[in-house]
Amino acid sequence: MSDSGAEGGVPLIEPEFDPASTPKKRKQSGDADGDKDSKRANKKAKRKEKKKLKAKEIDEDDLDQELGVNRAFERMDKVLVADYVNSRTRLYGKELSSVELEDRFVPTRTIRDTSSWTEPRSLENLSGFVKKQCGKLAPTPAKPTGAPHTLVVTASGIRAADVFRSLKTGLPKAGVKNPSVAKLFAKHMKVAEQVEHLKKNKIDFGVGTPDRLSALLDQSALSTANLKQIVIDCSYIDQKKRGILDMKDLHEPLIRLLLRKEFVGDGDDGDELFVFY
Repeated sequence: MSDSGAEGGVPLIEPEFDPASTPKKRKQSGDADGDKDSKRANKKAKRKEKKKLKAKEIDEDDLDQELGVNRAFERMDKVLVADYVNSRTRLYGKELSSVELEDRFVPTRTIRDTSSWTEPRSLENLSGFVKKQCGKLAPTPAKPTGAPHTLVVTASGIRAADVFRSLKTGLPKAGVKNPSVAKLFAKHMKVAEQVEHLKKNKIDFGVGTPDRLSALLDQSALSTANLKQIVIDCSYIDQKKRGILDMKDLHEPLIRLLLRKEFVGDGDDGDELFVFY
């Protein structure tokens, strides 16, 4: 019953001068005030949440379409990167409880600070970036097979193919001798073929998409025995100015991959493993 309806019904039941009606009216007034306060509090909380989400939006001026990169990541330290990644998780998981959301947040400790890299985060600069972030990238040992020291995670098979070609030609120029780079994405190769390849060959670098990398880990074909860094190709944007963190259907499988026990584990496992390019 609304407040107006309650006030209109009182005179029909009791006389205005009846003293018993006074406490009743005061109680109704108190309830109305309580309801209003509750509504105001809910609206304030919603505004605060919307403001929090908007605060993490990227400035349009940072989206360099000529280079095809989001230059905002050049200025982000590890805390800001974690804040941005987790704000996207919060945005895409509005139906989740706070506890469920926290389980999907990437810990700041797992992110390496790359703000000292001042060059544009373009495809041409990726090999130099990877080399600098890990120093001396010696070839992985012959055993176990399928155990790279570096994984590069991209948004799509087409982008992964471009990254693969860039690393094959760019790493030797950056000083990495005879790099073994594996295609770990869906384009041109089936899961069974990649499983077979990984079980027979040693690799130094693996380039793939979140879903395919997860599938290869599930089948124990991809090993983390030599893993030193996981590079997330987050600065790249498509023609619609969207990156891997800006679409729910790409962001969610990425987070599921990064938070696998093989990577973050418990305690201090996975410290500074993730490198956001």
